[in-house]
Amino acid sequence: MAILLTGSTGYIGAHIASNLLTGHSDPLNLLVRARDQQEAHERLWRSLQLHLDFPRFEEFLNSRIHVFRGDLTAELFGLPDTEYHALVDTTDSVIHCAASLNRKSEKQCLNVNLRGTLEVIQLARRAQDRNGLRRYSHVSTVAVAGKRKNEVVTEDEAIDWSRSDYDPYARTKKFCEHMAHRLLPDVSKTIFRPAIVMGDSRRAETSQFDMVQAFHVLAKLPVLPLRPNDKIDIVPADFVEKFESIHLRHLHIQVHQARLVLNDGADCGLPVGAFAHDFKARVGF
Repeated sequence: MAILLTGSTGYIGAHIASNLLTGHSDPLNLLVRARDQQEAHERLWRSLQLHLDFPRFEEFLNSRIHVFRGDLTAELFGLPDTEYHALVDTTDSVIHCAASLNRKSEKQCLNVNLRGTLEVIQLARRAQDRNGLRRYSHVSTVAVAGKRKNEVVTEDEAIDWSRSDYDPYARTKKFCEHMAHRLLPDVSKTIFRPAIVMGDSRRAETSQFDMVQAFHVLAKLPVLPLRPNDKIDIVPADFVEKFESIHLRHLHIQVHQARLVLNDGADCGLPVGAFAHDFKARVGF
């Protein structure tokens, strides 16, 4: 039996895939969007090359990784019936990490986050009915808490349906949590809510170029459009990976349903002024 991981070619998903491959023994079912197997392997290698050398990647590819070429938003992931049934029959844990981070496109968020998550939940439902599911783990976001100011938000009170959302991304992720609770009531669940994930504290290299470009632009501005004592809640991807891996080690253990929050304290974050000064000093602007 294997763990189904979605989003393995994404930034956080690659960290989780690497952790599962190097720190666990379970086979992985990976859903990868590609025209053929060669492209799927290339996409997977590009996402994992910061974490594994090629010989080890090839070893895992030939021994513990089963790539299913599918589309998250298509019915049955667009897989032939035989492949979809094989995916259901061999999956006993699900880690749903795939998502659209396009905060400006409601269409993109609806298609990937809502429709995609519904397809993943339906597969989890079938796997639970077929062989039993050890756990459904879902990577969400602290943004599900909505627009707030000067509040300490507890995890059980984070979702408030009367509160306005930041953007389509936050709104759809909130509904994704809701669907998981309603459609998988008999499945053990863990929901992770990281803040802004950027970079890796262990290395300077990154494949997350959009965020690096954003801060590169900010570093060139003569004045930042923020107050010096405002705080930016940023967490490195390896912190998220380590936090999640603590709980992923217990995938075989049936425990009570939980919702886990990262960085929910009122005093988290680095003041913008201090961050900007340190960033400019490091990059030489």
